[in-house]
Amino acid sequence: MDKQIISRDGTRIAYELGGQGPAVVLVSGAMSTGATVAPLAARLAEHCTVVPYDRRGRGASGDTAPYSVAREVEDLAALIEAVGGEAALYGMSSGGALALEAAASGLPVRQVAVYEPPFAVYEGGAEERAEYTRNLTEALGQGRRGDAVEHFLRLTGLAEEMIRGARQSPMWADMEAIAPSLAHDDAVMGDGLVPRERLAAITVPVLAVAGGASPAWMREAARAVAEASPRGTYRTLEGQTHRVDPDVLAPVLAEFLAP
Repeated sequence: MDKQIISRDGTRIAYELGGQGPAVVLVSGAMSTGATVAPLAARLAEHCTVVPYDRRGRGASGDTAPYSVAREVEDLAALIEAVGGEAALYGMSSGGALALEAAASGLPVRQVAVYEPPFAVYEGGAEERAEYTRNLTEALGQGRRGDAVEHFLRLTGLAEEMIRGARQSPMWADMEAIAPSLAHDDAVMGDGLVPRERLAAITVPVLAVAGGASPAWMREAARAVAEASPRGTYRTLEGQTHRVDPDVLAPVLAEFLAP
């Protein structure tokens, strides 16, 4: 990340700027940084001015305690101001929940696109998310970053044998390093349910996308976001999962974001 702005509370937020055309800020999800969305940014650059950034508490960005979702919204406000005073937002997974909250907060946003925001639309989802919050808070409070990562991976549905394998992988140290930001994403997700009242406050077009090969509940969650947004649209990308192919997603986003 070669640029930076200072958010309202003094936190340094690192970002990059590329491409040409209307600006779109790319909001990454849990356990990820601006580098995670770089492949998508590269494919959108011929259509848009792309703004990938490191959310607070990760990558080259700073962090300021205490954390609040409102401060992450302020980070987006500062980024939008830095790139011309208006932008579209694209959010991946829990980053989609943050993008939607930013739009509902009244930021100068043209459109919002999200990919599989993981709202719990299944039976027992609220209870599962509450238990995850308790376990995550305890693990991070006791400095057990590895356990915090395990709780997150378990929430995503990863099998226990895969989690054990992940602990032995070279990437585990990097995952532990970014583990405290899991609390940020957990706060962004609220109680884990579709925030219908907040979505009803969004006046700009919303595109909610899901992969056709993803679990059914992820498609249902994306559809619920579109239905709760006054100007919402739902799209399915056949054959795609939560690890969506940028080559498949980029044309859909470019069409939606076109002025």
